[in-house]
Amino acid sequence: MEFKAQLMNGEDMERALRRMAHQISERNHGCEGLVFLGIRRRGVPLARRLAENLRVIENVEIPVGELDITLYRDDLSEKGPSAVVGDASKVDFPVQGKKVVLVDDVIFTGRTVRAAMDAVSGLGRAAEIQLAVLVDRGHRELPIRADYVGKNVPTSKNEIVSVQVDEYDGNTCVNLFSKDS
Repeated sequence: MEFKAQLMNGEDMERALRRMAHQISERNHGCEGLVFLGIRRRGVPLARRLAENLRVIENVEIPVGELDITLYRDDLSEKGPSAVVGDASKVDFPVQGKKVVLVDDVIFTGRTVRAAMDAVSGLGRAAEIQLAVLVDRGHRELPIRADYVGKNVPTSKNEIVSVQVDEYDGNTCVNLFSKDS
């Protein structure tokens, strides 16, 4: 991979997450009945940051869970049996009748979100499912769109958008790389 550009630094990311938190509150007329499910891996710390922003803005605690979509992926047969290790979701609150906000770092083809919606339905019947992503890079293969977007970044299919968060990477930024030819 070859580095092309930094799309967002840590401050840009925090600013986008604050804006998204305001949008979530506005669209839902407050935070009543909201829960966040971060899609593992980097969606989880982003969901926690959104919840913290809403705690500051609205003075409410939003439950945050971790959603493992491995068992719901449509490419499991391509990955082989070693890809299936069980469900590592950590959701210790009901989703039944709640407004679930799925949180992920990047939306690309839409297949991860489709798998996440299947995983949510396995937890119960949500009243509504919304989607918040830090980066929308285009190239959808399914009719799925995000309700809240931190940054739209038109990309080519030979580029990679890499979101880094302190919790996993020791750095917070969004970088663009080109795949090796």
